[in-house]
This record gives sequence, C-alpha cells and structure tokens, in this order.
Amino acid sequence: MSYQTLIDIHCHQYRNVGNLQILSRDTHELSNKTDDILPKPQNSKHQNQADLRLTGDYFSLGIHPWFIELQNIDTAIQTIASFLHHPQLLAIGECGLDKCIDTALDKQIDIFSQQIKLAKQIGKPMIVHCVRAFSELLQLKKQLAPSQAWIIHGFTGKPALAEQLLNHGCYLSFVKALLQSGSQASVALLTTPNDRLFLETDAADAAIDTIYTAAAKIRHVDVACLQQQILNNFQRVFMHD
Repeated sequence: MSYQTLIDIHCHQYRNVGNLQILSRDTHELSNKTDDILPKPQNSKHQNQADLRLTGDYFSLGIHPWFIELQNIDTAIQTIASFLHHPQLLAIGECGLDKCIDTALDKQIDIFSQQIKLAKQIGKPMIVHCVRAFSELLQLKKQLAPSQAWIIHGFTGKPALAEQLLNHGCYLSFVKALLQSGSQASVALLTTPNDRLFLETDAADAAIDTIYTAAAKIRHVDVACLQQQILNNFQRVFMHD
C-alpha cells in the first residue's frame, strides 16, 4: 500500500479518489437494491491476494438505532447473517445506542446485543454509534466481554470520555470536528494512543485527505507517519484473518 492511499474507516458515500473506504450500509437499504448500494465484486484476475486486500472498496452492515422502526428486526438480523461471509464485509455496523431518539433504550440494547453476537461469531470488528449512552454502552461491553474490536465512530467527545472508552479497550475514529480549532475532539485526539486511532469522513463534505492533514497537524507528526500508523491499525483490526 502506498503512502498516497488513505483509509476512510466509515463513510456513507464512495468517493472515487483511489483511497480505501468502508461504506456503511443499514439493513433497511438492502431490499432488492444490493447492486446499487454495495461495492462491486473485486476482480482478482490481475491482482494477488495481498494486493487485493488493500485495494478497492469495502462495506460494513448493521442496524442503526435511527432505523430500527423502519424494519422487521428478525428479517434485518437474517440479512446481516446472510452477508457474514461476504469477502468485502469488513465490519458489523454502524450500530449502537442513542438516547436522542424515540426508540426505547431497552429495545436498542437488545438489537445491539444481537449484532454483537453476530460480530463475535465471525470475529469482525464493530462500527459503533453512541449518543449520550456511553455508560450503558460500556456496561454492555463489560457484561458481554466481546473479543472483537469496537470502533467508536465520529468521536467528538471530551478527553475524559475518550480516556474512559480507551480504558475499556475501544478504538476512536475522528471526523471533521478536527477541522474546528480548539474543539474537544482535537484535544481528545492528542491523548489517543497511536494503536487506537482511526479517521473517517462519515457523512461530511470534507475529504479524507483534509481530515488526515488536520489530524497530523494536531498530533505534530508528518502525514505519512500518521498514514502508516492507521494502516497498521487497519491491518491488525480488519485484516487479521
């Protein structure tokens, strides 16, 4: 993998710029539309397996708490299960807990727990959405003791929250909040260890290279050094099998 290739750990739209991207898809989107919303199968004809695993587009699949009420959950879980061995599925999610929506938290916890079990079944990491429910999230993590990595995506919280999540073994993925001078995310980024760090675009207009440049400046490192650190994390967390 060249230093020109950037890893976008979580996005909602592919950008045709040659970077490695993990597209987030919800189960409710997959009804007869997989050809349009999932990446095209990679052609390994002219690539060896090692090159193939570090090129092209990938996806994650889960039940986002925002979309729970839009679908039959038993069907949604079966949909995830049907993709568990897809070669381009790299993670389960985005999924998690959100106290700013109407769906009852107990229901969210049950559905999140089912997805944790699916991720454990295949040893895939989880892309985790959490809004004002970090106490419940960490309680669930302690209770279920999952062995797979949890990546808290779009992290914008305070350094104290970052420390708490890191102490529980979570990874943190930062987004465009890093572009805001003096943001809490910028301070939290400074205290995040190299081996727990990811970057993403999420649904932002900002390009991934802009976010890498901002993160490197905040951490006082060269962009190439930051790219290598995140590549190391990506290979360890997503390509370990």
